[in-house]
Amino acid sequence: MSSASPSVLARRPIETSTTVSVKAPTTAVILQRIFDDAALFAHHPPLPAPFPDEGAANHIRFSHAEAGKPGFEVFVYGVSGGAFPARQHIQASKAIARRHGLDPDRTIFVEQSDQAIAAGAFHNDVVAVANERVLFAHEKAFADKQPLLDRCAALVAGFEYVEVPEAEVAIEDALRSYLFNAQLVTPPDGEPTLIVPTEACETASVWSWIERHVAGNGPIRRVEVVDVRESMANGGGPACLRLRVVADPEDVDPRFIVDEEKLGRLADLIGKTWPEQIHTAELQNPALIGEIEAARAALLDLLDLGQLA
Repeated sequence: MSSASPSVLARRPIETSTTVSVKAPTTAVILQRIFDDAALFAHHPPLPAPFPDEGAANHIRFSHAEAGKPGFEVFVYGVSGGAFPARQHIQASKAIARRHGLDPDRTIFVEQSDQAIAAGAFHNDVVAVANERVLFAHEKAFADKQPLLDRCAALVAGFEYVEVPEAEVAIEDALRSYLFNAQLVTPPDGEPTLIVPTEACETASVWSWIERHVAGNGPIRRVEVVDVRESMANGGGPACLRLRVVADPEDVDPRFIVDEEKLGRLADLIGKTWPEQIHTAELQNPALIGEIEAARAALLDLLDLGQLA
């Protein structure tokens, strides 16, 4: 996380809203524990059920490398998608913007393209990703990209747009490879880096495009490939880690900060208590439910978070 002054942090609320579901209350409590200083962080309850909001998956924030400069907020919503329903509605996006007191002059609402939704892109983060001043997106990501690009050029210093053409990478290949469901980051050496899952290098059209871009003089200078196959099989790609908060680590609950030693203890615990496989016939087995509850309790105990049990 980048450091920032308390005055900056106070103007950047942490959105805990998500679709009202079984996970929303727990997610809200966890975020409140992580960012528990009311002088620095603001938390909001989930939106009511008629206005589903799926959070960071449909939100982009452009910013300066220097913490404290005003950013530019982009909310992406859907309207229709044939066999697939739109998951993010403009009413939800506008409600989030109002709750946060965002500057209307630095906020834009952009429609996701019908082609993207119809192809299965129920979240914008599988067809576009941004970091600081770079937007990386598929040609079919937005219904009308030009107003977005114009606003970005006017408000984001040094803005750069990297588009993957449909003619080079079909949107189906982009979704299958999770090309955009990646992490676009700026490491300490300053070279913008795209972190992609192994599926990206296993999809010929995608890997060819990546190699051409990195070999050229484009904004993305390096690509790292990681194996997150188990996570993806469980419904979560790299973008599920994309909640970014500008904060001084000293202002974050230390129980949620990891290092190699803590990661090692977590791995040992998971190896001992988490089931390797669960068959559908076991789902109603009281013994399995008890094992899962015990594993969760052991995890919370290891992290000194027993109050979340």
